[in-house]
Amino acid sequence: MTAPGSRAVLLGLLVLLLGLAASGCGRQSADEAAAEAAKTEQADTSGDEAGETGAFEETLTGRVRADGSSTVGPFATAAAEAFRRENPDVRVSVGVSGTGGGFERFCAGETDLSNASRPIEVDERQACRKQGIEYVELQVASDGIAVVVNTKNDWVDCLSVAQLKRIWEPGSKIDNWRDLDPAFPDQKLSLSGPGTDSGTFDYFTGAIVGEEGKSRSDYSATEDDNVVVRTVSGDRGGLGYFGLSYAEENSTRLKTLGVGDRGACVRPSAETVQDGTYKPLSRPLFVYVKTSSLQRLEVETFVQFLLDNQAEVAKRALFVPLTDEQVDRSQAALDEALGGLG
Repeated sequence: MTAPGSRAVLLGLLVLLLGLAASGCGRQSADEAAAEAAKTEQADTSGDEAGETGAFEETLTGRVRADGSSTVGPFATAAAEAFRRENPDVRVSVGVSGTGGGFERFCAGETDLSNASRPIEVDERQACRKQGIEYVELQVASDGIAVVVNTKNDWVDCLSVAQLKRIWEPGSKIDNWRDLDPAFPDQKLSLSGPGTDSGTFDYFTGAIVGEEGKSRSDYSATEDDNVVVRTVSGDRGGLGYFGLSYAEENSTRLKTLGVGDRGACVRPSAETVQDGTYKPLSRPLFVYVKTSSLQRLEVETFVQFLLDNQAEVAKRALFVPLTDEQVDRSQAALDEALGGLG
């Protein structure tokens, strides 16, 4: 028989053990609840991060339409190809109807960008204004106009500005190389070059003839520089002109001449265009952007891509990259246009 005192001790131990068990269960329940809360918080956080990542990686879509200068065409095409590698769902179309033809479409509201090898002219500005087209001018590269002859031409390496003017001025009767210099052979002179819608034509005539748009008309005129390449390369007496990039692309098919200005004969190259020694046939190249088109993310992103990558694109397309100062001016112009949209 158990003594009353022993029973009291046993009863106290039993109460103590039950309390400890209950306490342990309480701690376990609290731990489980904390774990469940942590899991829920982690799930919520993961969901937020996934949402943020999804928004950041949202696919850019749409279309960017560009047209204009055949000279700027290779630059715009190279930029479009690089851009599409990062944004495959954005279609960037690049036409080459010439600077003048490009402005016609641009001012009619048909394109987002107009590539130009010269600044926009007064009548073109008026056409845009009439249609309510506002725009921003961005210099994207520099270029030189190359004077080219047939690779079999072994009698000339340099022509002066005065000689080029005699060849190309309105009413010129020079149709044989000997007419230009008695030391040259009796070889028919066959001329080829850009048509009147070309910014290259405008710049060349202004720099060489002395008045923009003034030129002899009895030559093979085309808006396609590849036609000039074929024409000059197929005729021993051929002579033509176009953007430096085409001359460099076809260096095995054509011979590029130096141009003499006041005694110094300089060949066109990236270096001589950039340092200004290739005179008077160095020039800036532009992209005009319709301001309202910048409201579309694909257009804004592509134009910013142009400026951010202009040096690499220019080198790939055989143009002369901008200086840091020129890049800053173009970026400031774009920023101002974007700021005005708000």
